[in-house]
Amino acid sequence: MFNKTTKTEASPGTSINLIGSGTSITGDITSNGDVRIDGTLTGNIQTSGKLVIGSSGKIEGNIVCQNADVSGEINGTLSVTELLVLKASAKVLGDIETGKLSIEPNALFTGMCKMGAIVKPISRKNEAREAQTA
Repeated sequence: MFNKTTKTEASPGTSINLIGSGTSITGDITSNGDVRIDGTLTGNIQTSGKLVIGSSGKIEGNIVCQNADVSGEINGTLSVTELLVLKASAKVLGDIETGKLSIEPNALFTGMCKMGAIVKPISRKNEAREAQTA
């Protein structure tokens, strides 16, 4: 009549960490799970999961993550392995390195961007050709 159930624990990569609106943190954050920031972080953040920065969220520091959705403000460099989405209310001042980038109209971005696959420099081929012809 009753089914036997087992209790399962969440894997470390599925945890969600929240910094709420009105909260201010100074220091670096490292996480294996997803992170949402609606408050203020002064420091660097590194996560192997997804980073969500709400419209009231502000980060002054460097970011390294797998995926990111940004609606708030960032002053620092972003290194996103897969997809970076800048929502209409996003304000980013700093360089971006990402696999894929989506920018909604009205989002503000000031900086340099490297996107896509890593391309080998052409200069090495040219140097080899010049050495052969000389």
